[in-house]
Formats: sequence, C-alpha cells, structure tokens
Amino acid sequence: MAKVSAPPPKRLRIAFLGARGVVGTYSGIETYYEEVGSRLVQRGHEVTAYCRTYFTPPMDEYRGVRVRRLPCLQGKHIETMSHSLLGTLDLLFRRFDIVQYHAIGSAPLAWIPRLFGKKTVVSVRGLDWQRGKWGLLARSYLQAGEWASARCPSATCVVSGVLQDHYEKTHGRRPFMIQNAVVPPVRVPVERLHEHGLGSGDFLLFAGRLSPEKGVHTLLEALQPLSEAGITQGKKLVIAGGTSFTDSYIQQLQELAGPDVIFLGRVDRDFMHELLSHCYAYILPSVMEGLSIGLLEALSYGLCIVTTAIPENLEVVGDVALTFPAGDVEALRAQLERVLKDSDLAESHRVMAAERAANWPDWDGVAELTESLYLQTLGLSEPAVDDPTARAESA
Repeated sequence: MAKVSAPPPKRLRIAFLGARGVVGTYSGIETYYEEVGSRLVQRGHEVTAYCRTYFTPPMDEYRGVRVRRLPCLQGKHIETMSHSLLGTLDLLFRRFDIVQYHAIGSAPLAWIPRLFGKKTVVSVRGLDWQRGKWGLLARSYLQAGEWASARCPSATCVVSGVLQDHYEKTHGRRPFMIQNAVVPPVRVPVERLHEHGLGSGDFLLFAGRLSPEKGVHTLLEALQPLSEAGITQGKKLVIAGGTSFTDSYIQQLQELAGPDVIFLGRVDRDFMHELLSHCYAYILPSVMEGLSIGLLEALSYGLCIVTTAIPENLEVVGDVALTFPAGDVEALRAQLERVLKDSDLAESHRVMAAERAANWPDWDGVAELTESLYLQTLGLSEPAVDDPTARAESA
C-alpha cells in the first residue's frame, strides 16, 4: 500500500454526499460513510455526512461524523438525484474544503460546488448503468453520469484496477484508485441462528441487495437439483439482503426457492457477524460488481468462497475461490457439488482466503489514502496516492 505523510498539514472540512446514510448495512457506500468517515475524524478532520431522512435515525453525529439529514423523493429513479441535488444546494452555503460525491448517479452535480470555490471528488464503486433493474431511460442517464464522473469533479477515484482501466480506455483519463478494505472479523457464537433452526456450518450464505445483477436466481436454479438429490446434506441456503426497488425480482426469487431456502431480508451488523462466523460457504453469483465489500468480508472471515469469474471479483479473490462463468447454472452447480461433497476442499479454500485477507489494505489504510487524495486535490501535498498516469500501489 502506498505510504502517506502524517499528520496532515491542514484540518479539512469534508462533505459526503450520495449514500442513504449511516447506521445501516445497505451497501458499500454506507459502509464507506461510516468506516472512512469515522477514521478521517480520528485523523483530525471534520466530516459531514448527508443522509436521507427515512434511512438515518435523528442524531447530530455518529461515530464522530456529523449527520446532516435531508428529505428526498422516494422512488427508484428519483431518490438519489433528488437527495443529492438538495444536499448540493445546502452545502453551497456551508464551509467545506472537499465535497465527495458517491456513485455515478450524483456525478453530474459535481461541477456546481466548484463554482463556489470547493473542490470535488467523485468516487465510483461500479458502473451502475449495468445493473439489471434499470430501464432504457435510467440506464442512459447513468451512462451520462459515468461520462460526467470523468469530467465534472476536481478528481475521480475508483475502487478497482478494472474500473481504472475502463476509465482510461473509455474516457482517456486514468482516475485515482483506492481499493475497498477488509476488516478484522468479529467472530460471535451461535445465538440468533437458532431462531431459524440453524447451527454452525449448517448453511450456505448469500449476502447483498437482491437485484438481478447479483445472480441469486442463478444460485437458486443451480442448488435446487442438489437439494432434491440430498447432496446438500440438509444444508440450507440463507439469503440475507433487502430490496433495491426490486420487489418483483424478489417475488421471482421466492417462487424459485425450495423449502431449504431462508430469506432473512436486510440484517443488522451483529447478525451479519454471526452469519459470516458460521456459514459453510459464501456464494456470490453476481454478473457485475465494482469491488465487492461482501467478498472482502468473506475473505476476512476466511470463508470458502464460490463466485463468478468476472474481472472485478477475480481482483478480490485471485485464485483462492471456486469460480464459474457468470450466469452459467451448470458450472455453478458443479462447483457447489464439489464443495458440498468435499469438506477438506472447503477447508483448504478457507485457509487460502484468510491468507489473502491478511495482505489486503484495511479501512485505516483506505482512510489514510483518501486523506492523501484530498490533500493532493487541494494542492497541499505532493502525489502520494495513485497518480492518474500510473496505477496505485496495492497490497
């Protein structure tokens, strides 16, 4: 990981905008708000997180991060933009040095604070227009958002080498790259699992929002014949995740699911720690990602991982996971059968996952590099994060 200087030469006033908020486990952006925001505060900066009123409980701050709750128009196509627009108008009248927009849906707004003397950064965690839930109009807008993310802010930052290469090839500009982090596992005993008739090692786990690009339908189709043939040996499939304006897709999943599938809905962090501590294997059949925080968590817990061989996932797991082509039901079924029949194989992949996690940046490192990016953008330091002309050094 690249080294940066400390302490910083200036106490920065930073705004985060684009996520739903704090006190939630909805996606990687909310995780970033909490983990990086709190660490920037510890490093002496002032961080304000713009949060959506319905998502974040009333509070003045959370983990040292100032909470600014604003309303939004709720709906798949308008929520992010309506909240980001209101937040942008609000922050124009407040003293911020850096405004960080999260995800490409908010990127077209990043030029506005610059007119008022504020530097802006757009963080890109995935090409959202590739998500299956979007129609033609929304997809076109998000493609325009990608274009804007390369041109409207003072700096653009991506979470993976795959995205960095994409921006260079597509937009002729090589953005900064700061990867998502692993965190030390929080191992807890079996407690709430008992409420669902489960014990340690009794289940396979999918964790994430339930939208078509996550490929849960592929997983259900692959697993059903194995369950009917008794190959699962009584192991259940636990699906932990909520809607992302995808209720019809969730209904489709419930219709596909057999009796050995348990839908938990969105779960809190404590229960997620329990699920990760005791699952037999972690399955991520997604067809698109940025740099999956779910996969990084699975690495940190030393889990046996079965996932798609898309470049974004391979960047995380390397050769420590069992992989298969995206959308290939038969190939996924074969990998599941292997791992269910061979506990020694599963254990060997757990060991390899833990070893890979040990060499990956943590959230302290991500916060340090993010601070360095801010200082570079403000012209307060020499380049220490990945220079746009050369890939960032990674673990």
